[in-house]
Amino acid sequence: MESNRTPNPVSIETMNTTTEVLYPHAMSMRDSEFPDSILFGSGQHSDSDAPIDTERSFSSSLSLDVVVYLVIAALLAAVWNFSRMEFFQAGDDVGYWLGAAGGTMMLLLFTYPLRKHFGFTRSWGRVKWWFLAHMVLGVGGPLLILLHSTFRVGSLNAAVALYSMLAVAASGVIGRFIYARVNRGLHGEKASLKDLQTRAGLEEAEARSRLAFAPGVETRLIAFEQAELQAQAGWMTYGRQVFWLPVHQWLTYRRCVSDLHRILQAMARQGNWTADDLAKRERNSAKLVAKYLHAVTRVAQFTAYARLFSLWHIAHIPFVYLLLISAVVHVVAVHAY
Repeated sequence: MESNRTPNPVSIETMNTTTEVLYPHAMSMRDSEFPDSILFGSGQHSDSDAPIDTERSFSSSLSLDVVVYLVIAALLAAVWNFSRMEFFQAGDDVGYWLGAAGGTMMLLLFTYPLRKHFGFTRSWGRVKWWFLAHMVLGVGGPLLILLHSTFRVGSLNAAVALYSMLAVAASGVIGRFIYARVNRGLHGEKASLKDLQTRAGLEEAEARSRLAFAPGVETRLIAFEQAELQAQAGWMTYGRQVFWLPVHQWLTYRRCVSDLHRILQAMARQGNWTADDLAKRERNSAKLVAKYLHAVTRVAQFTAYARLFSLWHIAHIPFVYLLLISAVVHVVAVHAY
């Protein structure tokens, strides 16, 4: 193994990140820093010891998704159980006003598109709060209407209205998942692909320079990057990057960590490291690998999620119009007969 290997400058053509940006960052690490002061962090603060913001952000996003979907599932189960108690029926006063409340909440959903797309509404408050209200109404309205119906349909127009509402609600849940990956969280601020690429380039240069003592790991990371960032555009690629890429990322991470464990074990025997020293080096090198893989995955998935979000809009809007028309027909029929 070469003890004084000089890190190669990194240029990522598909990311539009210039060598002039990456080269000074990668070369700012001295050869003597591999692997001790970087992987062990002795004597000075190391960036690898700090929390990895992108990984933490990704993990928190997934955690929030799980919480949101668990809450929706719990509310749906509660509404189902309550409707089975038969305290009311759809046609009595309680059922009627539950339906009226749910229908009003569904109508209020249309205030969010007004706030987002019309200039005269810009003084009506921040978009992120409107989006939060949109999500609450989008969950609360359908739940009240399901409670109103007691999960039964008594006529064709009621069935069309109910199933249209369920399609819109399910579509909204899917749209929220995609939206959070095209925008910065739920604040309505569209993420910039160029910003993601630039940030990813710096993270990759850092990881490569600090993992120069493990050329096999570097090669595996570069292969992962090139396979994803130079993949031919198309719906097959987008589908694979959304559904399979996270699994591929995890498998690559496990293989790299396994290789690093073997390499660092050998170095520990040669350098007489303590068990704590070895554990710290393994932990910090694993963080670098995770940071690199997440940067590549984030950039690779951005375009895929953006295209899926456009496709979602095309599929979502017809269901909204169908719901609106069928709801109006249902309300008229209820009051006319």
